[in-house]
Amino acid sequence: MGVSFDKVKKLRAETLAGIVDCKKALEESKGDMEKAKIILRKKGIKLAQKKSQETTNQGLIASYIHHNGKIGALVEVHCQSDFVARNREFQQFARDIAMHIAASNPKWISLEQIPREKLEEEKKILEDQAKEEGKPSHIIDKIVEGRMRKFYEQVCLLDQPYIKDEEKTVNEYLQQMIAKLGENIKIARFVRFELGEKQG
Repeated sequence: MGVSFDKVKKLRAETLAGIVDCKKALEESKGDMEKAKIILRKKGIKLAQKKSQETTNQGLIASYIHHNGKIGALVEVHCQSDFVARNREFQQFARDIAMHIAASNPKWISLEQIPREKLEEEKKILEDQAKEEGKPSHIIDKIVEGRMRKFYEQVCLLDQPYIKDEEKTVNEYLQQMIAKLGENIKIARFVRFELGEKQG
């Protein structure tokens, strides 16, 4: 079936996917926008999974300083080519991540970076809390598991709700950019500064 260019443009604006991908998704969904979004999302996840093993040795360092001048962040974001590193959307993505870091104050990029002793300490605190609340012993593990997920959302950048669109996580925003730009993208490291805060 034929798909109007206006509909393709609208889907592109709402998903950030490429024009060709939007057109194909709309044709596959017979013009249904919501079904087309699901098709693109699945495709984006598949592409991101394929790309995740590819080497990233280009990129940039982006910064954000809050308007009051008291909070700021630097983030190093990697991609595969200098072409993408110079792409305006990639640069905007890096700035968005720097802004998110300044606002949300993550401690680590992902769960894998949290020291084992910190995880064990947090689990012990949550177990003790559940016991003090009088929770039955056979469901304490489930309660701790659920509360640990909340902990990851607080301290892991990729698990946090993205400040500009809390319907998705930072990781989902990252996957969206990988699908759109067609290259592996990695958030390599970051630092956040707050006036008067002691480092370390």
